Amino acid sequence: MWLRVSSIILRNKILLLVVLVVITGFLGYHAQKVEMSYEYSSLLPKKDQAYKDYQNFVEVFGEEGNLIVIGTQDSNFFHLAHFHRWQRLCAELSAIDGVENLISVANSYNLVKDTEKKQFEVVKVFPDTLQSQKELDEYATVLRSLPFYDRLLYNKETDAYLLAITVNKEKMKSKEREKLIRSIQKVSRQFEKDEDIKLHYSGLPYIRVVNSIQIKKELYFFSVLALAICIIVLFIFFRSFKAVFFPVLIVLIGVVWSMGMLALFGFKITLLTGMIPPLLIVIGIPNSIYMLNKFHHEFVSHGNKVKALQRVIIKIGNATFLTNLTTASGFATFIIVKSNLLKEFGIIASLNIMGLFVLSLLLIPIIFSFIEPPSSKHVKHLDNKFISKIISQLINITQNRRKTVYVATTIILAGGFYGISLMKTSGYMVDDIPKDDPIYIDLKFFESNFDGLMPLEIMIDTKKAKGVMQMTTFRKIDQLETRLAEYPELSSSLSLLNLLKFAKQGFYNGRENYYSLPNNREKNFILQYAQTGEENANLLHSFMDSTQQITRVSIRMKDVGTKRMEELYADFKSDIDSIFTSDNYDVIVTGSSVTSFKGTQYLLKNLFQSLALAIFLISGFMAIMFSSWRMVIMSLIPNVIPLVFTAAIMGYADIPIKASTILVFSIAFGISVDNTIHFLAKYRQELNVTGWDIGKSVILALKETGVSMLYTSVVLFFGFGIFSLSSFGGTVALGVLVSIALLVAVTSNLILLPSLLASLERITTTKSFKEPLLHIYDEEEDIELEDLEISYKEEENKK
Repeated sequence: MWLRVSSIILRNKILLLVVLVVITGFLGYHAQKVEMSYEYSSLLPKKDQAYKDYQNFVEVFGEEGNLIVIGTQDSNFFHLAHFHRWQRLCAELSAIDGVENLISVANSYNLVKDTEKKQFEVVKVFPDTLQSQKELDEYATVLRSLPFYDRLLYNKETDAYLLAITVNKEKMKSKEREKLIRSIQKVSRQFEKDEDIKLHYSGLPYIRVVNSIQIKKELYFFSVLALAICIIVLFIFFRSFKAVFFPVLIVLIGVVWSMGMLALFGFKITLLTGMIPPLLIVIGIPNSIYMLNKFHHEFVSHGNKVKALQRVIIKIGNATFLTNLTTASGFATFIIVKSNLLKEFGIIASLNIMGLFVLSLLLIPIIFSFIEPPSSKHVKHLDNKFISKIISQLINITQNRRKTVYVATTIILAGGFYGISLMKTSGYMVDDIPKDDPIYIDLKFFESNFDGLMPLEIMIDTKKAKGVMQMTTFRKIDQLETRLAEYPELSSSLSLLNLLKFAKQGFYNGRENYYSLPNNREKNFILQYAQTGEENANLLHSFMDSTQQITRVSIRMKDVGTKRMEELYADFKSDIDSIFTSDNYDVIVTGSSVTSFKGTQYLLKNLFQSLALAIFLISGFMAIMFSSWRMVIMSLIPNVIPLVFTAAIMGYADIPIKASTILVFSIAFGISVDNTIHFLAKYRQELNVTGWDIGKSVILALKETGVSMLYTSVVLFFGFGIFSLSSFGGTVALGVLVSIALLVAVTSNLILLPSLLASLERITTTKSFKEPLLHIYDEEEDIELEDLEISYKEEENKK
């Protein structure tokens, strides 16, 4: 097969170049249309009950994730000049296109009883104009007499004040959302400057937009940095402009292809797909390194450029195809995860890794067939004394110190399994944000002053029309809220009862001691007032449906992580079941806090499955390549060790298993096994040449592939290492852990694998290993070189 492939490539160079230019032009055109993702991607599949519960809630009460909050801590808040500036801030924010509603202390409302109309008048606590400090103090006293707003808009114990902005959900799903957030920031920052006071910003829409802006910045930053790393490493190794320029050109074409495919598939740039360009640059360069190294090695051995290029395709093509296939499989396993975020990442990454293989296989031989053969300067790296010394040390270890290798491996595994036992699972809303980041600091401000921001909704279906307005329902909700108040992770609840208490206080002319649940006799009088007038009716219906059958209890909670959230969720369900009997009520617990933790649990479960699938698939590819189950086991051992080692580091360093860190294992395994494939492919070739001399074959395989393995490992180590500079903790963990895993993998493949081959000898190298399903050609098996050389001369004469 590869003999024929080499013939096709080397005989149809111009045609293949034209085809690649057309494809690149087509995908490049579509790459211009790729967009940032402006929507929240749920981790839950649509068939999951938690997803259905949330959609049911949204259908009845609307979305709860379109609230941006701004807070401050100020003991001088009610100083006249300062309060006037706060009022102006509220007015300026309200005027921004996309801001639908705004509520703060400055525009809070009170219920005043109108005995003639028998309804409540909704009036502002603070008038638009305040003439004196004394007048402001009087209105501030009125506000403090309204328990409804305590811990909702202000915290009297800490002098903290909150401003809540309801933003247009359609704008938040479009590119206009960045403009909206920047407008809010501009107005607020001017307030900070004028008053010399710190404001804190949070809310799910705000966090998502700020993160997406950062993702866009990092997309360019890491792409440029990855390119710089590859250019530097390539030049250090090959000392040739051509050996640097053309591999870089190939990976850049791969990046264009990936962006074009994103647009064609209708996918958008997310935190994960934004990592694809730098990942492709880092993963794609090793293809060129193996091919160029083989090209130089062959050219030095016989001096025939055509023959050298032909053998690059025949001998490296097979192994490179399998290495790219295994790497792509590591990413492709994310496709089985029913999360659009990971599915899109898996599809684009796996397709374009194979695309890079095609580009490398075609362009390296074609381009280097047109240019001058490498000079002695360009192949000098083959005799690099430093690298040769390392290879000699590796040969010495694998030949003479195998017992030390096995003892060290056993110790690493023992320590690794203990470290794995220390691993924990976790997941926070701001899991991937550093603790010194303003988003994290601001979230903690709201958690300490207003008991958190994560929405938690309890939807109560009474199963009958007007069932919400019965006193039995009121008492049960009151009983539930009393139970929930015992949890330190939760804010005070907000429900229909709060409005009824507020209404009762208004009915009794604002006396604070009447802020309590009305009794059965009071209920009818108060509801008569509360349900009269459009504003009053709307206020009530925000907490129940039009049939008065379903009501809600809204709570904010701290970002407690998936482990604690799982415990709390079970406790909530237990409290609810003890109060609301299933015969008379249907109660669901939902909200972003629940869907987030359920989604993380679901994702972790599926990612473990994807890792198992990756190992299974790659084992299958190895079995096809070598036709020997012994060799499959042999090839897996040095690549499982890095996974154990990495997992142990996570255990010892208290790095939790979460969506971002579990990705490490599938990616690292898919990439690390590449070295094994290249080594065993060369080892098998050498067996045929040396007459089945296993010891000699191991040494020869180490001498040739060891150099390329070292080169590519340096690129991969530093290439993934750049992600440690990210502002997202998950990306940092991915970069650091994959770099460590790959470093251990190359060490394992250069020391443990040759040691095992040399020790076990003929147990592993059976007849099936000698005669595999995928054929590897002999050294002297070439295509018609004379015909190819004639075609080259004809092309040169035409020029």
